[in-house]
Amino acid sequence: MHDKAAAILRLFRAGAGYTSGEYLSRELCVSRTAVWKHISALRKNGYRIEAVPSRGYRLVSSPDIIDPHEVAAVRGDTVIGRELEYVKVSLSTNADAFRLAEQGAAEGTVVLADSQTGGKGRRGRVWSSPAGVNLYCSVLLRPVIMPNEAPQLTFLSAVAVARAIEQTTTLIPEIKWPNDLLVSGKKVAGLLNEMSAETDGINFVILGIGVNLNMTADQFPNDLRHPATSLFLESGIRVVRSQFTGTMLRELDHLYADFRAYGFGPVREEWQRRCNARGRQVLVSDSGTECTGGRFIGIDSDGALLLQSDDDKQHRITCGDVRVI
Repeated sequence: MHDKAAAILRLFRAGAGYTSGEYLSRELCVSRTAVWKHISALRKNGYRIEAVPSRGYRLVSSPDIIDPHEVAAVRGDTVIGRELEYVKVSLSTNADAFRLAEQGAAEGTVVLADSQTGGKGRRGRVWSSPAGVNLYCSVLLRPVIMPNEAPQLTFLSAVAVARAIEQTTTLIPEIKWPNDLLVSGKKVAGLLNEMSAETDGINFVILGIGVNLNMTADQFPNDLRHPATSLFLESGIRVVRSQFTGTMLRELDHLYADFRAYGFGPVREEWQRRCNARGRQVLVSDSGTECTGGRFIGIDSDGALLLQSDDDKQHRITCGDVRVI
């Protein structure tokens, strides 16, 4: 990915009408010839850019792909996404990011794929990953925290995705403990974190993020355990995937900066406000057996679910599937 191409896209969107080559050259501190080369590269990637003598360039349309230039143009100057690896087909973006992390990749490195052949969710469940419609993303972080604090980062991912949905669509998502996002009660996104750690600290954490953006009903597997949907099915409007991705990475970057500065508290509060079970009665099952019921009262500092039963006893749950009664 070339930062100059991303900057050109940002300047196109910041202005109205045509943008002169002279202005682009001055803003980017490159020659007019270099500007033309970057615009030619964008055209090869599917961008329709009109050029009119004495007026300049105008962005007519963008391709429906997750283009690293486009993502960078939306994301802006952030740590998360500064290094971005894009592949057309990945077995798993989490596996790719894990490999890069072990090779010493910088914090904030992001792996994006157009499709996955071995995408997975929590507890080894399959995550359907068709090409051309969704977001499959993994983010490498190297936080200075203890291993027992790593689950807190899942909640950052959930809030970032919720914010991105609200900023790019008219939909209002809810978060389901521990790692799903719902729209109209149906799953639209899932999160899967993996880490490398030792007793006294974390080497790195991989935040895996999958969001159903433009999937149609016939693209969902027939054997889903829970109802699923996409932002397109719920809104009737196709999501611009690069815009959504850049927005989500920008929000995740803001949340991670706050997490490092102020701890888990602010993220925890926002997550609880967005939770679909807030103040409601729920049942928590493990391996298909209903085991615990009570009123949802929040999450603790480790991200564990807190329930209050009818006899006023408090239960702390670290794993299971939650069903709102």
